[in-house]
Amino acid sequence: MIDRNELKRHLDEILAVNEIQDYCPNGLQVQGKKEIQTIITGVTASLALIEKAIEMKADAIIVHHGYFWKNESYPITGMKYQRISQLIKHDINLFAYHLPLDIHPSCGNNAQLAKRLDLKVLGPFDTNTHPSYGIICQSTAISTDQLASNIEKVLDRAPLVVGPDKEQISKIALCTGGAQDFIEQAFHAGAEVYISGEISERTTHIANELGITYIAAGHHATERYGINALGEHLAKQFKIDHHFIDINNPV
Repeated sequence: MIDRNELKRHLDEILAVNEIQDYCPNGLQVQGKKEIQTIITGVTASLALIEKAIEMKADAIIVHHGYFWKNESYPITGMKYQRISQLIKHDINLFAYHLPLDIHPSCGNNAQLAKRLDLKVLGPFDTNTHPSYGIICQSTAISTDQLASNIEKVLDRAPLVVGPDKEQISKIALCTGGAQDFIEQAFHAGAEVYISGEISERTTHIANELGITYIAAGHHATERYGINALGEHLAKQFKIDHHFIDINNPV
């Protein structure tokens, strides 16, 4: 069992939340019970995830996508009320970590995806942000088709591939989630392929004109692994119960 404030301090420290400007508050977003024994992790704090946490008698939920985003409406009504009221009614803490979880060197979404794709992380590439959000990796020589097939096996989801087919790929950049617009920075960093979660209409033209292959592997699919790794770390560190719940999302 761990005290809520101790858990918050630990998470805020290892994820370096004070060093990163984000589009939402990172850390404890909704306060619940003081003592925490069972945590649920998931990608997004949807009502479905909250209902599963209630069913499993969880004391805390930790997610990548929480609440209170920049430009979000302030009133707690409708869908937002349904979610938050259930957390308060059942005294469940909600923690959320967005960009700090993306870029963490071991528990991060980027690092965890690279690990599952058997890519050697060389370091960050310049995304014109501070800190940089993406990483560039070394791969054994592989073709576009082979890489796409590997991604489908790992993520259990067929990726969308645009841009040129390549027979020999060695440098791959990636940034999970909705980071398709870092494609030009990935190209300038020397990547032959750039992997992210989503795709925009413009991405196809940019990929073709620059000669870089772009792979949209799914926003949810690419961001399942960081939050799970974080939960496993907490379970080991503090001897608490952890359950990762994957609420299916095809996007």
